[in-house]
Amino acid sequence: MSHRGRTDQGQTSVLLVGFFVVVVLLVVVVVDASAAYLRRQRLDSLADGAALAAVDGIRTDRVYLQGLGEQAVLDPAAVRSYVGDYLTRSAAGRYAGLRWDVRMTADSVEVQVSAPLELPIAPPGWSGATVTGQAAAYVTVSD
Repeated sequence: MSHRGRTDQGQTSVLLVGFFVVVVLLVVVVVDASAAYLRRQRLDSLADGAALAAVDGIRTDRVYLQGLGEQAVLDPAAVRSYVGDYLTRSAAGRYAGLRWDVRMTADSVEVQVSAPLELPIAPPGWSGATVTGQAAAYVTVSD
């Protein structure tokens, strides 16, 4: 009577397939996270440029007639116009679905931009994500 013992043949193949699946999932996560991070960095830069362009919207009539005084006053219509012009010129054709919002205080402008992101390696059923960037510019008067 011969007795066959259990062997471990084939176990290495299962282990290799499991490791391969884990490595592929890690690559997908890293590639997608990197794409989202880079998109956010670009949108932050775009918002920064728009905020800096917006502070050119200082009420020039007041500056030339009365001086700056202690506070430079921003013209809301000019600020929104400068932001829109800057974003239209700078982001033309690069960001489909680009949206922006401008918030103002007496001495600051905050610009928030957002755009949809199609992931390079999208999981099944993934509808995409929206990435947002923001920046602010402050107008201060000092001696």
